[in-house]
Amino acid sequence: MPGRAAAGGEVPFRHATEGIRAGVEGSPDGGGPERPGARGQRQDIVWRNVVLMSLLHLAAVYSLVLIPKAKPLTLLWAYFCFLLTALGVTAGAHRLWSHRSYKAKLPLRIFLAAANSMAFQNDIFEWSRDHRVHHKYSETDADPHNARRGFFFSHIGWLFVRKHRDVIEKGRKLDFTDLLADPVVRFQRKYYKITVVLMCFVVPTLVPWCIWGESLWNSYFLASILRYTISLNVTWLVNSAAHMYGNRPYDKHISPRQNPLVTLGAIGEGFHNYHHTFPFDYSASEFGLNFNPTTWFIDIMCWLGLATDRKRATKPMIEARKARTGDGSA
Repeated sequence: MPGRAAAGGEVPFRHATEGIRAGVEGSPDGGGPERPGARGQRQDIVWRNVVLMSLLHLAAVYSLVLIPKAKPLTLLWAYFCFLLTALGVTAGAHRLWSHRSYKAKLPLRIFLAAANSMAFQNDIFEWSRDHRVHHKYSETDADPHNARRGFFFSHIGWLFVRKHRDVIEKGRKLDFTDLLADPVVRFQRKYYKITVVLMCFVVPTLVPWCIWGESLWNSYFLASILRYTISLNVTWLVNSAAHMYGNRPYDKHISPRQNPLVTLGAIGEGFHNYHHTFPFDYSASEFGLNFNPTTWFIDIMCWLGLATDRKRATKPMIEARKARTGDGSA
């Protein structure tokens, strides 16, 4: 799963062809002497991201000392914002827009787009584009966060350098027109900066301050900065830990693993060997509702009539695949 962009300078686009072109060419890579793992390409460091991410994490560490001073409602609010943030990624950018594993009606798509802006992990189009490239070319230089380059690179380091040329070149071969056909995706991309400021920072900060009298300082650092930093790292753990640590009951020939700790933190996204084996499954897991709050949410939306057409791998399909390519673990 992606995080904040490693390459800046992209501007909102107005036409589908322009958008696809901007999406795959918007992160120019530098050439240079051979570098291990990059096939002779020197990937320029994006110092802006290094500095901003360092400051963000320092601010998050400082936020920890404010926890005992905050009102309990503020801590509950920060956790609620974390859940909204997570759903914007898991139920929204990931399972809905990247994989089309279910269909969502307009009110639900608007809600998920707002929650996705609260997550501040790139707009829906860019997140989904990079994720489809990740699945198509997993653990190669065309994978934006190739886990074969180590834990640090797949976790956060990929955001500190320009994209490898293979990510750009092979990304051109994929079709993203379905994303641009959605007016919600186009609107969010066009007004992304405004929606991020409002949803990621202003709303989480103002609610505790205005409604139950929390200090503006505590509200900002706990509901915005700490919540945002934790949500980023939980998402990144799917790219790093869930590609390195755990068992592979569905396909032992691929890197993604089943990681229970990531599952708990990422509200259901840690069944990663299953997900890469059956990426179309809306539950991203064989076990349905077990340890999968994102699936609970989608099922509730279906019950309310806001979501339809959930795709699911059948039990015979799963068992046949486990017998053919699994590592024999449960």
